[in-house]
Amino acid sequence: MSQPLANRLFAETSPYLLQHADNPVAWQPWDEASLALARQENRPILLSIGYSACHWCHVMAHESFEDVGVAAVMNRLFVNIKVDREERPDLDQIYQTAHQMLTQRSGGWPLTMFLSPDGTPFFGGTYFPREPRYGLPGFADLCERVAEAFRNRRDDIAAQAVELRLALADTVPEPAATAAAFDATPLAAAEALLARGFDSLHGGFGGAPKFPHPTDLAFLLRRSDAASRQMALATLTRMGEGGIYDQIGGGFCRYSVDERWEIPHFEKMLYDNGPLLALYADTWAQSNDRLYAHIAEETAAWVMREMQAPDGGYYSSLDADSEGEEGKYYVWDRSEVEALLTQQESTLVARHWGFNGPPNFENRHWHARIVDHLSTDEIPLLASARHKLFAAREKRIRPGRDDKVLTSWNALMIEGMAHAARVFERNEWLVSAQRAMDFMRGTMWHNGRLLATARDGRAHLGAYLDDHAFLLAALLELMQAEFRHDDLAFAIELADTLLTRFEDREAGGFFFTAHDHEVLIHRPKSGHDNATPAGNGVAAFALQRLGHLLGEPRYLTAAERTLHLFWPQIRHSPAGHGSLLLTLEEALTPPEVIILRGPSDRIGEWQRALGAASHRLVLALPNGITGLPETLAKPESDHVNAWVCRGVTCHAPTANLNDLIS
Repeated sequence: MSQPLANRLFAETSPYLLQHADNPVAWQPWDEASLALARQENRPILLSIGYSACHWCHVMAHESFEDVGVAAVMNRLFVNIKVDREERPDLDQIYQTAHQMLTQRSGGWPLTMFLSPDGTPFFGGTYFPREPRYGLPGFADLCERVAEAFRNRRDDIAAQAVELRLALADTVPEPAATAAAFDATPLAAAEALLARGFDSLHGGFGGAPKFPHPTDLAFLLRRSDAASRQMALATLTRMGEGGIYDQIGGGFCRYSVDERWEIPHFEKMLYDNGPLLALYADTWAQSNDRLYAHIAEETAAWVMREMQAPDGGYYSSLDADSEGEEGKYYVWDRSEVEALLTQQESTLVARHWGFNGPPNFENRHWHARIVDHLSTDEIPLLASARHKLFAAREKRIRPGRDDKVLTSWNALMIEGMAHAARVFERNEWLVSAQRAMDFMRGTMWHNGRLLATARDGRAHLGAYLDDHAFLLAALLELMQAEFRHDDLAFAIELADTLLTRFEDREAGGFFFTAHDHEVLIHRPKSGHDNATPAGNGVAAFALQRLGHLLGEPRYLTAAERTLHLFWPQIRHSPAGHGSLLLTLEEALTPPEVIILRGPSDRIGEWQRALGAASHRLVLALPNGITGLPETLAKPESDHVNAWVCRGVTCHAPTANLNDLIS
C-alpha cells in the first residue's frame, strides 16, 4: 500500500469541500488521481456527497468526520472522496439513483455510498450516526463491516454491479418505433393528478415535508381552467403567509417541515427563489393582490442585498444553521421583540405573526408567519416594526453563505429577476439580472465552452445540460425585457452547443453530460422535474421558442424529437413532467411572436402595454440596431410597427397598438 494519503480538499473552490479540508479524514476530490489510486490498490471508495447548507451533512461531519478515531478507520479501509452535489450534479444524479435501487428507499444528503474501485456502488445510505441510534449502526462499525464484505464477497458484489449497471441503463428512455401524434391528453391528466393531490386546507400538494414545486405551479397558472389556477394561487398565498417565507428579510426557505408551511428547514437556496419570484410577479399580474407584490419586492431586495456578488454573479445558498443551531438566526424570544418595539408595534406584531400564542419552534421560540391580516391603516406600523426587527437581526451571527456561483442556478435567478422586472417595470431588477448574465458571458463562457461553477475568480468544471438550457431560457426572458445584441448572439451559441455537444442524435433528447465528458458508470437522460426543472424540458421549451423567433428549423426539430422521446412517459405518467408539458402545450399551440420596431422613445410604451403574458414573446428592437437575423431585421420607420406571427402564420404589420391588446 502507498504512503498514507493527505486531505487534498484545500485546493478546491467549493465552500462545502473547504469545510472538510481540515478533517482528519484523508478526503480526496473526485478526480482521476483519486480514482486511479483506488484501482491501483484495489481499495473500495467511500463516497460522501453533500452541500454546504445541508443540516444533516454538518451533523455527520461533526460526529464522524471530525472524530480522529472514526477518521482512522475510514483512512485505513477506503479511498475517501468528498463531492459537492451542487458542483457535480452528474455524480449526485447517478449515485442517488443507485442508492434508491440498492436500498429501495429515497435518498438525500449526506449521501454515503461505498463503491468498488471501478466506481460501481455496492452499498449505501444517507446519514449514519457515530454511535448506534435511530435504528442505524455506528459509522465506524459500519465501515468495518462494509470493508469485510468487499474482501470476502467479491463475486456477489461483481454480480450485483452488473445488475445495477443494467438497471441504470434502463432509466434512459428508448425511442418509440413510430412517432406518435401529440395531443393535449397529458395536459388534462396532469391537471387532474395535481387536483387529486392538492391540499385544499393549506395549499400545496401532499403532506409534510412540503416543497414548493414551482414548475407545477407555473403549469397550473397557465391553465384556462379557473380551478387549476386557483390551486396555484392558494398555494402561493399560503406559502407567502407562512414561515417558509422570511417575513422579516424576504426570500423563501427550501421546504416546510409541516404541512402548514409554518416551520421551514431554514436553508435558503437560489434555485427556489428565482422561479418563485417570477411566479409571484405573475400572480400579482393576475390578481393585483398586494401580498404578491410585497413578496416579489422583498424577495428581489433580499437577492440583491445578500446574494449578488460585486462582480454580478449570484451566490448559491444560505445555511440553515448559525452558531451550530438550526434556525437560530431567524427565530425570536417574545421578550426580545417587546424590548425592540413600542407597545403598539409589539401588540400588532404579536397578533399578525402569532407571537401572542404558544411558541411554535422547538417549544421555546417564535417564528414569524401571518396568522391575522391587517387593515390598510395598520401597514405603516408593521413596516416600522419590521424595520426594527430586521436591524436587530442583522446584528446576530449570520448563517454561512455558500458564495460559489453556479451557472444553472444563476440562470434560474436571472430569468426570475428579468421576468419580475418586466411585470413590475422595475429597472433595478433588470440591471441586476443583466449584471449576472454579463458575469456568465464574461467568466463562465470560455473559448466556446460553458463552465459550471466559479469562486474567487476561478471558474472550472465543464457545464451540464441544465447550465446550457436554463441559461438559454434566461436569455429569452432578458431579451424581452430589454433587447441587447450580445444576448441574442449568446443564445444562438448556447442553442448550437446544445445540439452539438448534448443532443442524442439517434434517439432524440439531451444527455445530462456532454459527449466529451468524463466517462462515468451511467450517462443520465431524464425528463423528470426535481427540485429544479428537467434540463430536457427546459432545453426543448427554449429551443422551440428560439426556433419560432428565428425561423430556425434545427431548433424546432430538436425540441420535437425531445417530445417524441419522452412522449410515452408524459402520456402515461404526466406527474413530475411539468417542464415537458409546457413544451408540449406550445408545440400544440405555438406562442405568439411580436416584433416591435420604431423610435426608442416610443417603442417602450408598446412593450409595457403588451406586458409579460406567458403565451407570447415580445422583442422591442429600437431603430439603429443592426446585424439582426433576417426574421428580426424589420424595416425602421418614424413610428412603431408590430409584426405578429404564430407558428408559420404571420400577419401584415400594424401601426395600431390597439390591434394587439384588444
